[in-house]
Amino acid sequence: MSEPTDQEIEEVLARVRKLELKAKRLVRESFSGEYQSSFRGQGLDFDDFREYQHGDEIRFIDWNVTARMNSPFIRKFREERELSVILAIDVSGSADFGSVHFSKREAAAEAAAILGFSALGNGDKVGLLVFANEPILFVPPAKGSRHLLRMVREILLARPDQPGTSISNACDFLIRTLRRRAVVFMISDFLDDPLDKPLGKLARKHETLALQVTDPLEEELPKAGKVVLTDPETGWEVMVNTHNANLRMGYEKLMRRKHEGLAKVCRRHGIDLAHLSTARDRLHDLHRMLKRRARKRTR
Repeated sequence: MSEPTDQEIEEVLARVRKLELKAKRLVRESFSGEYQSSFRGQGLDFDDFREYQHGDEIRFIDWNVTARMNSPFIRKFREERELSVILAIDVSGSADFGSVHFSKREAAAEAAAILGFSALGNGDKVGLLVFANEPILFVPPAKGSRHLLRMVREILLARPDQPGTSISNACDFLIRTLRRRAVVFMISDFLDDPLDKPLGKLARKHETLALQVTDPLEEELPKAGKVVLTDPETGWEVMVNTHNANLRMGYEKLMRRKHEGLAKVCRRHGIDLAHLSTARDRLHDLHRMLKRRARKRTR
């Protein structure tokens, strides 16, 4: 893994500062309430006693207090709010692609900053896994803005030795490493196979959400004549004629099948899925996902 130059570090720090200001403003103005209403705590904490009322759970009656007061009393509980939130970020070779204003890596870093500041604002701990073909860096969950900004910086600076993608290795690492149940945001383009088994295993142990980062040029090839397409993860190159309508149609079908396959896997394992594009407002997509989750909680 090549070390970043001083100039690259300065550029990244400037981006981190901009992300911090933007993410804090978005969280303050419109995001924190939806975040809180979308996630349950990890358990119940004892709160107080109150007199038994018709319809209360008999198993919550406290017999010692009942004997003292000569009247049945039950134990009240409140939800334990503190969560451990893990931001699992794909920084493989394809993450540095971007045809509009942002690369997919930058879009992922922005989403991570918004989610991270939302979590911190609700008293949750935030941790990070940066991965490509294998896990690169794990930062255990903790609190504090400085801690979160360090993680955003790591997302932008990470340089994998092997630029391929392995969702499976990332999921296995989290299953082995996280002792308590956590909320895992898996942020990737998910251009990897297989997905079903690793995501299913992760979702059984941790509350898992998939944020798929896409770019317009990956959805539809433009008419640009003969061009050389390079796979950033394998280095494989091929010359194609993008004026060929059949080629463009076949490419679009392939990408559509990949998206549909991911959506099917997520539905099968109860994983919430959102799409984050490099070409549009990512806050809107995060909003929609959290609103869906909040509605499910009230049913």
